[in-house]
Amino acid sequence: MAVGFLAKEARRSAATAACAVPLSERWRPAARPGSIFPVVGVVPWRTNSTSVAAGALRALLRERPVAGRFATERADAGTVAHRILCSVRPNRPETDSLERVQHEIAECRLCPRLVAWREEVARTGRASYAGQVYWGRGVPGFGDPDAGLVIVGLAPAAHGANRTGRMFTGDRSGDWLFRALHRAGFASRPTSTGRDDGLRLTGAYIAAAVRCAPPANKPTPTERATCAPYLARELVLLHAAVAVVALGQVAWQTVASHYGMRPRPAFSHLSECVLPDGRTMVGSYHPSQQNTFTGKLTEPMFDAVFARVRQLVGTEVEGAPAVRLPSSPH
Repeated sequence: MAVGFLAKEARRSAATAACAVPLSERWRPAARPGSIFPVVGVVPWRTNSTSVAAGALRALLRERPVAGRFATERADAGTVAHRILCSVRPNRPETDSLERVQHEIAECRLCPRLVAWREEVARTGRASYAGQVYWGRGVPGFGDPDAGLVIVGLAPAAHGANRTGRMFTGDRSGDWLFRALHRAGFASRPTSTGRDDGLRLTGAYIAAAVRCAPPANKPTPTERATCAPYLARELVLLHAAVAVVALGQVAWQTVASHYGMRPRPAFSHLSECVLPDGRTMVGSYHPSQQNTFTGKLTEPMFDAVFARVRQLVGTEVEGAPAVRLPSSPH
């Protein structure tokens, strides 16, 4: 007993002497040795990331039963596991980019329900698209990296962007959106049929609150929260943007939540609010078939949104439809 105690104290002293920085500064409070899971990957005190090798820890505990149970006592497990070092990757790359975000979205599998649904739709397809290979992955944002306008939608359509791999491409909502963007001078053509159709956006970038097609077009709050960091990174990287158009109430709420706005600004068509970073968010009814077929959203109403954006961005487009804007946003 005495030998074991002395050995343990010696190891603790050696670890303390290895770094002159106080213990309180070397690890985040939630990741200190001896917490619920011992820290296996020790991180230098200047970094901001930790890694717990749970698999290695389980293997270690299986080999060391004590009195009919695993050696999970806080002090013992923490001391032994603390000696097992593993490489630790930082939480976020030092240099972020839109290309990196787009790649991560396409490879994302964080939401099991959405992954299962998007892949099931891709396998079964629809008769009208027989022979086409579905994208069936997370759908990245796309557009001009120097855009003055960021458009935020809800989520990819199951047989639209989930099929084509590009936001608002291949469905009726996209037909409405790109016609309006073309009339306003943001899109090179009024149609969007596939990733290789030659469409280019100038001064605009299209993103979404959720990047995988959800069942019944209704992502859960947890899925929305899981996807939110992608939009947050895009809003940071799109440094030239001065206006954000939120297509629908979910997109409006997602942007407001990103900026931590309390109370949350009210949403309506052509509603406006100034975001904490000085950008202006403009609300628009979503160009879904439910809204366009019922007349809740008309093309003149949609044109008014992008005419207002042109005022905010400070550019006018020759040949753009003349739109009379409301005297005050509502």
